[in-house]
Amino acid sequence: MQLKVPEHQVAGHIAKDGKPGPLVDDKGRFFKPLQGDSRGENEVKFYESFATNTEVPDHIRRFFPVYHGTQAVEGSDGAAMIVLENLLADYSKPSVMDVKMGSRTWYPDASEEYVQKCLKKDTDTTTASAGFRISGFEVYDHKESSFWKPERKLLRGLKVDGARLTLRKFVSSNSLSDMGSKPDSAFVSSVYGGSNGVLTQLLELKTWFENQTLYHFNSCSILMVYENESILKGNDDDARPQVKLVDFAHGNDDDARPQVKLVDFAHVLDGNGVIDHNFLGGLCSFINFLRDILQSPDESAES
Repeated sequence: MQLKVPEHQVAGHIAKDGKPGPLVDDKGRFFKPLQGDSRGENEVKFYESFATNTEVPDHIRRFFPVYHGTQAVEGSDGAAMIVLENLLADYSKPSVMDVKMGSRTWYPDASEEYVQKCLKKDTDTTTASAGFRISGFEVYDHKESSFWKPERKLLRGLKVDGARLTLRKFVSSNSLSDMGSKPDSAFVSSVYGGSNGVLTQLLELKTWFENQTLYHFNSCSILMVYENESILKGNDDDARPQVKLVDFAHGNDDDARPQVKLVDFAHVLDGNGVIDHNFLGGLCSFINFLRDILQSPDESAES
């Protein structure tokens, strides 16, 4: 089994201080290190519960990674890993964004030390003010013909206007490393809009969260992915890629293959018959942000 470090990880744990990081194989599987404390046990417990829970509608399961159990992996000191579907396996030039949902990221019965740690991060970012925060993202820069990923400390300093700007940059074709440039939102309709776009998928999730009382998804993230390569049309005359724009008023370009997934379940708890208002509130806020961007593709229309 050939394993390698994921090329496009934008958030979560990485290999550090002798501890293994996530790996991927060539068969479409993602290996996530099983955290040694209760978080690892809790995440496995969730995946096994979710996989067998007949109350979860089939159409909702597509928003969650396929679970393949746990496995000890050679080369990682025999560390146990959760084996999941590699969500990016079928993408050539994926743009990826990780958005942590909810206006608070701690969970009931957490220690006071943990609550204070989360509270500081929540109030310093857009978690408390907007109900979500952008944990990380990577986009394919069409001008530079390379991937661009901002430093995490830059994202931690984002306020509400910065989060809105970042959501525009995620679907733009102009140079992204220039923080002063105005994003052109060239792919906003291809990715966020249309019958298969991110907004439609989020609205489907929202309908479920308005009623589901099975789980509370504390500190979970929504992962957004789309394909960049198919948005570009090659030009044989000068070898420069041309951006294929889609009418903002109409449906999305299926070639972009926008995808929404929920990830990171180390702090999921039983719902006990109660709606998960924390996640639902963040999801509603995030939907409103994307809807506003879709309705005003030109940033100047909002000001």
